[in-house]
Amino acid sequence: MGMISRMFDRCCVFFVLVGSTTTLLYAQTQPFTTEDALNVATISVQALSPDGRFIAATRWTSRDRKNVDHMRFGDPTYIAPSFATVLVIDADTGEETPLFATKRQTRAFDWSPDGQTLAFLHLEGDRYSLHLYDRERDRTRKVDLKTSKSIASNSPLEWRPDGSGVLLALRAEGWAEASRQAYEELTYGPVIVQDSGDPFLAWDAVRNRGQLGVPALVELPSREVRELFDGEVSIQSIAQSDDGRHVSYLKIDATATSYTRRDGTEYAVESLSLVDGSTRTLRESAEAQLNIAWNDAGTAFAFSDEGDVFVQSLEDADARNLTGEDDSAGSAGSAGSGNADDMGAADDSTRTRYSFVRWRPDGQAVLASSKDGYHLVDLASGSIDLALSLPESDSTLPRQRPVGWSPDGQTLFMTYSARDEWERGLVGYDLDTRQTRELVKDTGLYGGWQFSESGERILYSRSDGDMPNDLYVATSSFSETRRLTDLNPWLEDRSLTRSELVEYLDADGRTLYGVLYYPVNYQPGQRYPLVAEIYEDFFDNGFNHRMNLLANAGFFGFRPSAHLETGFPGEGWLKGVTAGINSLIERGLIDKDKLGVHGTSYGGYATNLLVTQTDRFAAAINISGKVNIISFLGDSPKITVRNYYAAESGQDRIGATLWEQPQKYLAHTAILNADRINTPLMLMSGEGDWNVPATNQREMYYALRRLEREVVWVHYMNAGHGAGRTSNVEDFHDHWSRILAWYSDHFEDTDDAVTEDSATSDGNR
Repeated sequence: MGMISRMFDRCCVFFVLVGSTTTLLYAQTQPFTTEDALNVATISVQALSPDGRFIAATRWTSRDRKNVDHMRFGDPTYIAPSFATVLVIDADTGEETPLFATKRQTRAFDWSPDGQTLAFLHLEGDRYSLHLYDRERDRTRKVDLKTSKSIASNSPLEWRPDGSGVLLALRAEGWAEASRQAYEELTYGPVIVQDSGDPFLAWDAVRNRGQLGVPALVELPSREVRELFDGEVSIQSIAQSDDGRHVSYLKIDATATSYTRRDGTEYAVESLSLVDGSTRTLRESAEAQLNIAWNDAGTAFAFSDEGDVFVQSLEDADARNLTGEDDSAGSAGSAGSGNADDMGAADDSTRTRYSFVRWRPDGQAVLASSKDGYHLVDLASGSIDLALSLPESDSTLPRQRPVGWSPDGQTLFMTYSARDEWERGLVGYDLDTRQTRELVKDTGLYGGWQFSESGERILYSRSDGDMPNDLYVATSSFSETRRLTDLNPWLEDRSLTRSELVEYLDADGRTLYGVLYYPVNYQPGQRYPLVAEIYEDFFDNGFNHRMNLLANAGFFGFRPSAHLETGFPGEGWLKGVTAGINSLIERGLIDKDKLGVHGTSYGGYATNLLVTQTDRFAAAINISGKVNIISFLGDSPKITVRNYYAAESGQDRIGATLWEQPQKYLAHTAILNADRINTPLMLMSGEGDWNVPATNQREMYYALRRLEREVVWVHYMNAGHGAGRTSNVEDFHDHWSRILAWYSDHFEDTDDAVTEDSATSDGNR
C-alpha cells in the first residue's frame, strides 16, 4: 500500500501544479483507492409486493463477500459468506426499514399475496431458518418448523396462493453427513479410485447431491410441515396452481456424466395433486434438454423444441405445437394442432424457426421470437401474428427485448439500446396500434426492470454510466419518477473516471466498439499510458472500480472488443485489441510506448495468447487464465468435463475435439509459443481456483524462466478464481498494489508518464 499511496500523492501534486479549473476540481477531491473499491455499495431487489409499493432489498459491498473458503468448492455442505443489510423500502416515500441491526446472510424472499408479510431464509450458523417480517407491526420473527429436517441451502420459497403457508425444500435426514463424507473422501482419500465403469465422474456425483431436496409445505401459523415426496428429488421450475390444488414441476434425473450437454440427464414434467397425493406425468422423461415456463395461473407450461413452440395444460394429454406448419394448409406460418412429434411438412432448412419468449398475462397467448421479430400466438385460434418486425440481419436497428406486459396484455414493455451510441431505456409497444411509445431513453444505463401486478409501478436501477446504480420507481407511463436510494454519496468526494464509447475498425475492416476510461488528471494535448482490459465484446459502460483504480494511477483504461471466429479465435484479439489502441494513438491520446494489457480468466488466456503475437506492450498480466489449453482439458477436476465442452463447442471456440483438430489446440496453446514472448509478464493465481488451477499458469512461469524472459508469478494461498481480488481484504489490496506497480515500473516513473504532444485533442471525438 505504501507504493500506491506515494503514487497517488504524486498525482495530487500534479493536479495542484497545473492550476486549471478542472484540475482544481480534482485537487479538492481524494483519489479513489482500493479501500474505496471495497466500500462501494450495491443494492439487490429481492421481492416486490403485489401492489409494487414495498420492496425487499439487500444492500452490500465487496467487503461483505470476502473470506470465502475456496478450497471448499465442490462441498455440497459449504455456504460461502455473503452478508448484507436487509431492507424494506416504501416506494411511495423512499423510507427504508432495516429488518436487523447488523448485516445478515439471507436469501429467497417472497411477499405474501396480500403484501403484508415478507418471508425469507436467514442463515444461522450452517443452517437456514424461515423468517417472517410483519410489515404493519414492523416485526421480524423466526419460524421454528415442526420437523427435524433442515432447510436446503438452495431451497425455493414461495407463498401458497391463499397465503396459508409457504412452499420450500428440506434436506433428508443424514444428507449433510453423507454429503460431507463424499466430499472428504474425494478430497483427502487416503485412496481415490475413479473408474470409467461408473456412470459419473466422481466430482459430478458429489455435486449432484447438492441438487437433491424434499419439497414441503409449511402451514402458518401452526408451523406444521407436509412433505410432498417420500424421498429426495431434484426438481426445478415449480408452479402452484392458483386454486392451490396442484404443485407442478420439471423433474431432473442425472444419469451419467455428459461431454456434450445433450445427454446424461433426463427431463420430465409432472404435476402433484395436493388433494389426493397422486402424481401425473405431463411430459414423459427424455434426454432432450427442456426449459419450461408456467403461465401465471400455474395451469399450463410452454417450451421450445426443434424450432417450434409448444404449450400443454394440466388437463392436456400431449403438448400442442403452436407454430409447426399445418399439413393441410400447406403454407408457412399457420399454426398446427399436432403434438410435439408433429413437425409439419416444411423443409427444416427453410421454415421459420420459433423460440418461446413469455406468456401474455391472461395466459391465452404467448410471445414467440424468430429471425423476423416477435410473434403473438393465440392459443384458441392458433393464429401467428408478427407483432413486431425486427429483422435479425439488420444489425443497425436498436436492440429491443421484452421484459414485461401491462396487466391487460395490450402493451409490451421492451428494453431499448442503440447499437452505435449510448442511447438506452424502456419503450412501450402497443400491440393494437403497433405504435412504440418512448417511456425513458437517454445515455444512462438501466436494468433490473420489475413490474407490479397492478401495473401501477415500474421498478428499475439506473446509472449515469460512470457512477454506481441506484434504485428508481416510476408510474407505468413514466409521468412520475422517484429516486429511492442514494447508495454512495461519499463518491462525490473521490476523483472518478469518465467513460466514452469508441468506434473503430479491426484489421479485417469490421466495425467494433470499446469503452475508454479517462485518467482523472486528463489534460487535452497530452499523451498518457494506457492499460487494456480484454475479454470478448464490450459496449456498455457502468461503474467499474478496476477502471477507476487505473484512472487514478494516471492511465487510460480501455476495454476493447474482439471478433472471435470459431476455429481461429486467437487471431481476434490481435486484430481487434491492437486496432482499437491504434485509433486512440491516432487521436493523440495515448503514448504508444506505454501500453499495458491484462485480463482475468478467459481474458487472462487472451492476454497470454496476445503477447505471443506482438511485442507492442510494455507489460502484461494474466490473472487466472490458462496457458495450455491441452492440459487444461482435464486440469479442473471439480468442474469435471466443462473444459472439454468449452473447447469443443463453448467459449474457447476451437470447434472440434483434440483428436479431430489437434493443430488448432496447438495453435491456441500459449506455452508452445513462449519463446515468442518478449513482453514482461506477471501471472496471478489462487490456490483455491476451481476453474483454472495454478498448475496451469505455473507452466508458463517455468517456461519463461527457462527462456530467460522477465516473468513474475504471484500466487495467493487464500484466493480462488480471480487471484487476490477474490481472497480476503489484505490480499485485495496486495493484488492491486502489484498490478499498479507492475505497470508503473514498466511505464517508467509516474512523473514522466504524461508527455506533451503538438497535436491537440479534446478527447471527445
